[in-house]
Amino acid sequence: MSRREFWIALQFLTHLPTPRVADMRPGDLKRAAMFFPAVGLVVGICLALIARILHGSDPWVVALAVVAAWIWITGALHLDGLGDVADAFGASHGKPDRFIEVLGDPHAGNFAVVAIVLQIAAKLVLTAHLPASLAIGALVLIPAWARWGTLVWSRLLVSLKPGLGASVANSVGWLLIGGWALALLLLALIGARPTLVALIVIPAVALYWQSRLGSITGDGLGASVEVTETLLLFACVFSSQ
Repeated sequence: MSRREFWIALQFLTHLPTPRVADMRPGDLKRAAMFFPAVGLVVGICLALIARILHGSDPWVVALAVVAAWIWITGALHLDGLGDVADAFGASHGKPDRFIEVLGDPHAGNFAVVAIVLQIAAKLVLTAHLPASLAIGALVLIPAWARWGTLVWSRLLVSLKPGLGASVANSVGWLLIGGWALALLLLALIGARPTLVALIVIPAVALYWQSRLGSITGDGLGASVEVTETLLLFACVFSSQ
């Protein structure tokens, strides 16, 4: 482990300013994948700080600021994956070859637009309704759990095609994955227990991909991050109902 790999992970997954890593080498991203959950914590801390600064404002104003920051910090990377996957599933009718063909189309179709709009709307509504007692802990942990999920999915599922999914496949062993799970579990017990549903949601997402395509892609990882974040927000909101 080194700071170099952490900076690479942070540069890849966010638009946050970082020390520039020069002389990128083959396999750097694969080695940096171990820091994906740490990057999630960084993203979450930024979101929690925004929510804290705006504490006392209208919940919808706070939610709008948080969701806008969420999109900017991540560069809409995962939203792009969600849109691509929505288009591919909408047009492929379950055929893997057709799925790959549509996935490679750079244009956004109707399915992509609808999926992205619904995802942003869902995050906005759920963030606005986060219980005050859970909001800070949830915002810190939800991005971290989702990026921990990328390690699990890329370990359990084969890559459907060359790309991000293939570049990080099997890059992190189960011992480190388990270590991150334990760390996030302890943090969740302290600050946001409903996020522990991630331990069910993330394997369920893997089962979905296995049953649907038998594999995953980089876009699939991004889409899964978005879906996981929304489901964890949902769990936090409805845990207090």
